[in-house]
Amino acid sequence: MTRNPAFIAAFFAAMIITACFTAKGAGPAKLQVTGFGKSKEGHAVYRYILSNKKGLEAVVITYRAALVSLRVPDGSGRIADIVVGYDDVNRYEQDKSYFGTTIRRYGNRIAGGQFTLDGIAFHLPKNDGPNSLHGGIQGFNKWVWMGVDRSNEDAQVLELSNVSQDGEEGNPGTLEVKVSYTLPAETNELRIDRHTTTHKDMVLYLTNHSYFHLSGAASQGIPGHQLLLHALEFTSVDSTLIPTGELRAVRDTPFDFSKPAAIGARISQDDEGLKFGKGYDHNWALARSEKAGLQVAAEVFEPTSERFLEVLTTEPRIQFYSGNFLDGTARDKSGQVSGHRTGFCMETQHFPDSLNHRNFPSAELRCSNLSVNDSLQA
Repeated sequence: MTRNPAFIAAFFAAMIITACFTAKGAGPAKLQVTGFGKSKEGHAVYRYILSNKKGLEAVVITYRAALVSLRVPDGSGRIADIVVGYDDVNRYEQDKSYFGTTIRRYGNRIAGGQFTLDGIAFHLPKNDGPNSLHGGIQGFNKWVWMGVDRSNEDAQVLELSNVSQDGEEGNPGTLEVKVSYTLPAETNELRIDRHTTTHKDMVLYLTNHSYFHLSGAASQGIPGHQLLLHALEFTSVDSTLIPTGELRAVRDTPFDFSKPAAIGARISQDDEGLKFGKGYDHNWALARSEKAGLQVAAEVFEPTSERFLEVLTTEPRIQFYSGNFLDGTARDKSGQVSGHRTGFCMETQHFPDSLNHRNFPSAELRCSNLSVNDSLQA
């Protein structure tokens, strides 16, 4: 899917860097910061605004380390917000859809809320029927993070940090986490880099759960968005959306986005997997080349606005979710109803429930075997 680079809305570097992070010294491009209210525990929440010379503006809050808005020009230069979010911290506390959230410790589902590591069984809260989803009941989506301006001459940078203690939500090991949002001065791209340090072996992968609507108007829905996924296989799931262990070829299925197709073109076909997810809520195996670093995972084009989103990642998989469980009970910051399929998610990650499938790549993080992944370069 080839488009004018001027219309590229954002890049996401969804990665785990399992080593201590040393940030660049702060430069002259300081972030705007204002209060965003207080959590129900009384913790102050702050809003940071990142902007650049190309008209892109990102708003991130310290609650959830969440992306609240992303204002992007369309094909005619008109600016609109393409991310679903709230304008009040209390609404984030009540939210059950993970709007904009940094997900821990394990993005996606774990069957039966349990896994075994080094012969020891660990039990997690079940918050999605019989399964554990997105880190359990008190995941990163309930945290207030510490924000630090790490801007430099080339980009505005917000670094958010927190510590997850050994035993939280049943997980082993203390985990130090840093999430960096970077907005380069001269290009319309947004990087999200994740840096983690652990002092004990654990299972881990983090992701971002932002909902996008490239038209800039959630009420228009997302079925007409054109999607291209750089993937030839996807994971078959059971009725609770846990992988069966089978990798299926996308060819001749409604899961084939190896060529651009409208999200809504086949979403209602008579397919068991689509019925289980009430649409797309599935994991695709990315067709990565052997070289390391960031590679294109997905491309989305909205014809009316001519906005184009390209997703790059170091991760091996992507979960595409078409907003099937948004039920219209919440209104976003613009007053629009967040209804059925009014936003989509591109969650870069590993396989769901990979720790319970020997044929899936491991999501184990060994403290004795730390590694570093490169960030996206502007």
